[in-house]
Amino acid sequence: MASTHYVDGRQEKRVENYTKFWQKDLGKEGEADNKNRVESYTDVVNGYYDGATELYEYGWAQSFHFSRFYKGEAFAASLARHEHYLAAQMSLRPGMRVLDVGCGVGGPAREIARFADVNIVGLNNNDFQIQRARKYTKRAGLEDLVTFAKGDFMKLSEQFGENSFDAVYAIEATVHAPTWEGVYGEIMKVLKPGGVFGVYEWCMTDAWDPSIPAHKELAHAIELGNGIPEMRHLKKAREAMIHVGLTIEHEEDLAERPDEIPWYYPLEGDIWKAQTAWDYFTVWRMSWSGKLVSHTAIKFMEMLNLIPKGTHDVGESLKVAADALVKGGQTKLFTPMYLAICRKPVLSES
Repeated sequence: MASTHYVDGRQEKRVENYTKFWQKDLGKEGEADNKNRVESYTDVVNGYYDGATELYEYGWAQSFHFSRFYKGEAFAASLARHEHYLAAQMSLRPGMRVLDVGCGVGGPAREIARFADVNIVGLNNNDFQIQRARKYTKRAGLEDLVTFAKGDFMKLSEQFGENSFDAVYAIEATVHAPTWEGVYGEIMKVLKPGGVFGVYEWCMTDAWDPSIPAHKELAHAIELGNGIPEMRHLKKAREAMIHVGLTIEHEEDLAERPDEIPWYYPLEGDIWKAQTAWDYFTVWRMSWSGKLVSHTAIKFMEMLNLIPKGTHDVGESLKVAADALVKGGQTKLFTPMYLAICRKPVLSES
């Protein structure tokens, strides 16, 4: 597992404080705890990603998202196809100025820039991720096409100005917003009239009923394990897009496709399900033995001060997340890939 070889004090403090936003007992969370997380979303997200970023890169890839699988399709190819599909659905064209909202370490931005020959600005509020995104982009020789900016996606218009992008996309990122109306409204503002917004959104499906204790507990486990202030119904995402003035041109929950290989299979840790020999290690890392090796190594690296204290605890929350996401996928109560392609009306006054 790669290490930064130094520990930033502010980063370490955020990682240590991350799990304080949740109660120990997942079944006894109160409304005050939920309200606190929503109001403190920046701290929640930063604390989570300060601790989880290198774990994601080690255990997953530089593209922090899920994807559909065809039988025999390699893991990396599936991630890239998922990104290409979004770019194609948005009809991205060479020369367009595009905003990536919540860009992570820039994996999708680099892939989409290559695929569509567009100019992408990746927005992130996490210094650690931006540092890594710039390093990887320079290494890929894509600095002319992909740049990065630190900022709050709830204040896009203040940072970039209105009507400043031809297109905006978000891949499993806007679920971290305190409200969908807030972040979608900001996206609406920075889009040029006629501009397109594409999103893969994390949602609880319409089958999810928070009045059922097991359903509510599942949603909370997803929140805890993934640094999410509040999980919400898919229908609320749709309503929020319409409420802020966007026109939905296409929508689909891709997790509802009758795929032989489910989107969550890498999280199951069953090495016999690996689609290619190259993917064996990716799947193994989610197995019981892979988790044991990884988390023992993380604990040791914390002791040597090579990674922030608290990273092990964030790693433990990722175990909770993996189990919850698999269960959410199996029961169809959760989707990480509600796809919506929206348009800002040409005559919009925004």
